[in-house]
Amino acid sequence: MCGIVGIIGVEPVANRLVEALRRLEYRGYDSAGIATLSAVGLDRRRAEGKLNNLASRLENDPLDGLIGIGHTRWATHGGATESNAHPHSTDKVAVVHNGIIENFKDLLEDLERDGYLPASQTDTESIALWVTRELDRGASPREAVAATLPRLRGTFGLAFLFAGDEKLLIAARQGSPLAIGHGQEEMYLGSDAFALAPFTKQITYLEEGDWAVITPQKVEILDFDGRPVERIRQVSSASAALADKGNHRHFMAKEIAEQPETVSHTLAHYIDLSNETVSLRESLPFDFAELSRLTITACGTAYYAGLVAKYWFERYARLAVDVDVASEFRYREPPLAENGLTLVISQSGETADTLAALRYSAREGQHIAALVNVQESTIARESHVVFPTLCGPEIGVASTKAFTAQLTALASLVIAAGEARGVLSASRAHELVRALIELPSAISEALRHEKSIEGLARQLARASDVLYLGRGQMFPLALEGALKLKEISYIHAEGYAAGELKHGPIALVNEEMPVVVVAPSDELMEKTLSNMHEVAARGGKIILITDAEGVAEAGDGISDIIEMPRVHPFVAPILASIPVQLLAYHTAVFMGTDVDQPRNLAKSVTVE
Repeated sequence: MCGIVGIIGVEPVANRLVEALRRLEYRGYDSAGIATLSAVGLDRRRAEGKLNNLASRLENDPLDGLIGIGHTRWATHGGATESNAHPHSTDKVAVVHNGIIENFKDLLEDLERDGYLPASQTDTESIALWVTRELDRGASPREAVAATLPRLRGTFGLAFLFAGDEKLLIAARQGSPLAIGHGQEEMYLGSDAFALAPFTKQITYLEEGDWAVITPQKVEILDFDGRPVERIRQVSSASAALADKGNHRHFMAKEIAEQPETVSHTLAHYIDLSNETVSLRESLPFDFAELSRLTITACGTAYYAGLVAKYWFERYARLAVDVDVASEFRYREPPLAENGLTLVISQSGETADTLAALRYSAREGQHIAALVNVQESTIARESHVVFPTLCGPEIGVASTKAFTAQLTALASLVIAAGEARGVLSASRAHELVRALIELPSAISEALRHEKSIEGLARQLARASDVLYLGRGQMFPLALEGALKLKEISYIHAEGYAAGELKHGPIALVNEEMPVVVVAPSDELMEKTLSNMHEVAARGGKIILITDAEGVAEAGDGISDIIEMPRVHPFVAPILASIPVQLLAYHTAVFMGTDVDQPRNLAKSVTVE
């Protein structure tokens, strides 16, 4: 959730770049910097820590220039140091970047053969060096960017500033949002419209795969293949409040779309992306290797995140796990194992039942860990260790990006536990970390299926009852899919373990009931398909969520298929969250419900 700003101005831009960056502080960061084009060429100022440190540096050593870019960085590849802070620059180009470049090591190896050497530990510098090599070979700035973008694998929001051209910025988006602001003889660029609110309300949002050539006179937007495209110019309301829907109809839609970025941000906290290892920043008051048992307790969607984590911890760390709904746990008064850990999960950190469960466990002498999005919350303050999800404010009542951030953090903890307990070898742990690193780009690809999912949602909106099925770690996703549909569309839905189908739910199946099956190709898919064909034999209308290999295995008799990218089975539950969220969202939109504030529900349940 780093922040990007850019200005092509008619007066010096340095102070305004800092002002815009201040409006992005809510996204989280640990260093900041700006670059401008002045009489001496590309020049930059960077600082560790908060923006006040950067502002102080600029007071002592000002920057001139009528064009510039700025960035607030959350450390991913390399620590939170000045040398790793953005912008990264050569004598020809400066770059700021949100996201993760998965293949940066391959890019740097290629560049080093031609003598282009990095000065930082970041993935971003590979972009600056690649563009510089293209420029050295005679390419124009536009040609250099066009040649570079197809080489990047991963997620990115990018802004480029070029030496010798004080009227040009180039921006690109893949999995990380960007907005272009239109002014009077000036142009602006930002991670969201809120950053640009002091300067303009006229906003054009880049869509996935877009890149833009920005000059004071015009904005030319191209798709990934270099074809010109038109994007709507609209009036933003972002100046009125921090929370702005951008070009989305609802906050929920915006928060679904943010997930490549929010998952990247969460990963950056738990993973050393340069070495592709788990590197927890938290000082643990317990040793994973010595824990006797793990108790996870939470409510609603957070509870389903805990259910996924049970599969993970038991399989990859051989740590026995109990998962409880917090409202039941607090009254059941369960006996808790000596030297056990209780992990409570809450987006807000204020959920009343979860807080009560925490306090019960603390009285029973348990280690207490909290997985929360609000680090100043009551649950965080009363825990021995806090694992943050860092996904930024979530406005929609139905949780989306908080859920995938919770799963991402939990997956990282599982790898740490598996290594500490001697279950995961270094190579196996690296395999799982690599799967997590590749996840944001897979989420971006999954989001490109939104139009086809919208069409299926129109059919789902005609149903009065919907059944969701999943096996293994996909069973909690069936529960979550059913919950999402109930929450915002008010259609009755139930999630079941697919193997339980013949123990009752199959009696409900008829030609009027859609059955959503979450079944990416894994060792359980054959059994899930068997259950699915039992539904088809009884006239049930099946919507199958799977990958290309799953489509090939499924055969005939499937009404509709939502095809997702193929990912490692470890991270498949996180990716599967995207289609179940989109299916529920578009069903609710079609039915005309209040998607962001569904009836009878509150974002944070702070009373029993």
